[in-house]
Amino acid sequence: MERTSSIRRKAMARHHKGEVMIAGEQLRLRLHNGKLIKDRLYHLRTYPNCFVARELIDWLVSHKEAPDRATAVCLMQHLMDHDIIHHVCDKRPVLKDAKLLYRFRKDDGTFPFNTEVKIFMRGQELYEHLIGDENSILQLREEHGVAYQHSFPGCQLIDWLLRNGEAQSRRQGIELCRTLQEHGIIQHVTKKYDFFDSGLLYQFCINFRRRRHLSELLNDSEQDANEGVAVSTREDNLLDSPFVLHTKKGGNSPTFQSVGSSEDLKPITSGRRSSLNSLQLHSAGFPPFVQVSSTSVVCNPKSVLRRNYTCEELLAPGAPFIKKVLTVIGDALGWGFVVRGTAPCYVQAVDRGSPAAAAGVKVRQFVCQVNGQCVLYLDYRNVSRLVMTGPRTAVVEIMEPLE
Repeated sequence: MERTSSIRRKAMARHHKGEVMIAGEQLRLRLHNGKLIKDRLYHLRTYPNCFVARELIDWLVSHKEAPDRATAVCLMQHLMDHDIIHHVCDKRPVLKDAKLLYRFRKDDGTFPFNTEVKIFMRGQELYEHLIGDENSILQLREEHGVAYQHSFPGCQLIDWLLRNGEAQSRRQGIELCRTLQEHGIIQHVTKKYDFFDSGLLYQFCINFRRRRHLSELLNDSEQDANEGVAVSTREDNLLDSPFVLHTKKGGNSPTFQSVGSSEDLKPITSGRRSSLNSLQLHSAGFPPFVQVSSTSVVCNPKSVLRRNYTCEELLAPGAPFIKKVLTVIGDALGWGFVVRGTAPCYVQAVDRGSPAAAAGVKVRQFVCQVNGQCVLYLDYRNVSRLVMTGPRTAVVEIMEPLE
């Protein structure tokens, strides 16, 4: 058990390192495009491709990448701790909100290309080639009745590697794929099997092209710090998400408040509730929740929103929304509501007999804060992590449309 937890923690740390690298590179390119990175003169010396810390903090707050200056400093310190940026003279290990010069290590050639980084970049390169292929092997496929987006059979990936000169033999291709799996870049769709040259389905664990919001990095870091406790809790209770549909005792299946028509509902069946985790449901296009019985669970794959809203629309002066603070005291089965969406998240469904329903949680409400932390710019995965690692009592600030 300890060995399994250790492997999981290492995989989580590698995954988080990868997310930091991608977010850092996306930020670097945006700052170059915005002309914040340029050659600067300081004490009669020119420092190429650098930025002023205070200007960057201003930019992060104005572009909604951070809610305040203190959070922005924490985000940039996180990039420093992962060797993404550094002080131009390497004299300051801590980033200051001041007129000091810093630089991305990729701009001055000091980025540490160790083995893990090289494997990560190899995986990213393969992903870009595969996703850009006209006849890509990354397709919607089914395994045991569950659909997985951008999945591929192991044998087809080996064929592709050989055709494109990425491997000289099938054995070499298998070794490469198992290395990618070990470093958390690809995985079996249900995480049950190692990589084999077979018809088993696999996926990339990371969507390299997804636009990262920097605030995700701090939430992922908090998740890593609590992962030892959180993993064992989820395994013991078979709960993959805090948003578990609450089932009344004696009931055969959960009922929840939703507004879609009955034709939109689709049953999902499974022998045990942990067999469909939130990642697999997301891949199939369903909102994230976990089954709480071995019977059929009904979910609504379509958004309940009448139309999509941006964070800017919600926060605009005079917007037709009202804020409320709700206290949801979870029980043994969870909190009893389902969230969905990406910046902002919204309530997709509420179990009528759950703590969430008793607290006043309703569908179409947008989630603004959880336990005092702003989550308006986070996707449902990070909101789920925040609730999972928090106390049983969740204080949730929501925005709901004015009637």
